[in-house]
Amino acid sequence: MTTPTVVLLPVWAAGHLMSMLDAGKRLLARSGGALSLTVLVMPAPGENHRCEVAAHIQREEASGLDIRFHHLPAVEPPTDCLGIEEFVSRFVQLHAAHVKAAVSGLACPVAALVLDFFCTTMLDVSRELAVPAYVYITADAAFCALLLRLPALHEEVAVEFEEMEGMVGVPGLPPVPPSSLPVPVMDKKNPNYTWFMYHGRRFTEAKGVIINTVTELEQSVLAAIGDGWCAPGFPAPAVYPVGPVLSVTPPAEQPHECVRWLDAQPPASVVLLCFGSMGFSTAAQAHEIAHGLERSGHRFLWALRGPPAAGAGPGQPSDADLGELLPEGFLERTKEKGLVWPTKAPQKEILAHAAVGGFVTHGGWNSTLESLWFGVPMVPWPLYAEQHLNAFTLVAYMGVAVAMEVDRKRNNFVAASELERAVKALMERDSEEGKRAREKAAEMKAACRKAVEEGGSSYSALGRLSEAIIKGASK
Repeated sequence: MTTPTVVLLPVWAAGHLMSMLDAGKRLLARSGGALSLTVLVMPAPGENHRCEVAAHIQREEASGLDIRFHHLPAVEPPTDCLGIEEFVSRFVQLHAAHVKAAVSGLACPVAALVLDFFCTTMLDVSRELAVPAYVYITADAAFCALLLRLPALHEEVAVEFEEMEGMVGVPGLPPVPPSSLPVPVMDKKNPNYTWFMYHGRRFTEAKGVIINTVTELEQSVLAAIGDGWCAPGFPAPAVYPVGPVLSVTPPAEQPHECVRWLDAQPPASVVLLCFGSMGFSTAAQAHEIAHGLERSGHRFLWALRGPPAAGAGPGQPSDADLGELLPEGFLERTKEKGLVWPTKAPQKEILAHAAVGGFVTHGGWNSTLESLWFGVPMVPWPLYAEQHLNAFTLVAYMGVAVAMEVDRKRNNFVAASELERAVKALMERDSEEGKRAREKAAEMKAACRKAVEEGGSSYSALGRLSEAIIKGASK
């Protein structure tokens, strides 16, 4: 066991854990056997998450790759948090002694510690152990730039951001409307905001930031981060854009029912509506979506989830009761044109299908990258976390999406007429907006695929990261 190891510290949410594991596996392959991987596993709070994590680990352990999983002892989760960002950050912080013991107890040399961006409190551990630390950003470079900029923004803007006059300046991005800032940034008195500011400041202490993005998608933002424009006066971390980090598996032998339905639809004729692992609709919102889709006249595949069941966690939607959530007669009237799927849908397989021509999405970064990988233009419908910023960058910066008006004050409510307008703008062949988004999405599809091939921008960034880590291990 003399091969130096890279220690990964992910958080348990699927979008964070899987992304970091896949990035780690790419690093492993790129190092040509010079590195191994050790993953520190924090016991997830909540039974559902624990089962999901266990299933992921079982699959990875069966892969035969040089990856070892080290389970950390359980800690008592904090019970007085005001939001998910505060909870995750404080829960992670409670593992500091266990992380230190695990890293210092490894039998092989430790080349680097790679931390999820929620784990920057562990930079103290890396410093105590004299191990180089990198921060892994599961979101886009725009989010990284905003967090780096946030401590200075806090000083510049005395009021709440929504009360400020003018736009927010984030280096590398067009001026950002305050209404497009991430949810945790909208209340300066909330600990979630304080934690975001804390993480942003600590990014500057890392040896580098590894971002799940593609140079060609966010060139000016990546340059601004690397050149130190986002946090003047602080060291600019080295930037490694290694995306899109996606696990695209070959299609199943038995196609999913949704895929079989798509087989019968004309090319690029179907709009997919899917809102991530935590997204769901109330009956009032589902009625608006149903009326908007019906009036748009376009074919649709709608993955509809219901509110969490009593006793379930806030991020655990239930399978939809279509009788309760949909207007009377809707399924009958739209049966020739639409399919409503009441449970989890195989999003990647659906986006890969030639019949899909557009995607109404919550705009989580993993879903966004999947859409771009398959060249599908979007209508963002942000719900939580950094998704309002993602929606802005997809429309105003990358040009791969058509904007839709979302009422943040009414829990991100969208009226039927607005959904109808956005779907038509996205899907209709004579729509200028839709045409631009389709062309740009096709361009980004080519860029994403080229980036990960030998000689591509992400392939090269991974090579630089691998060299930096190996060099650091040999000191």
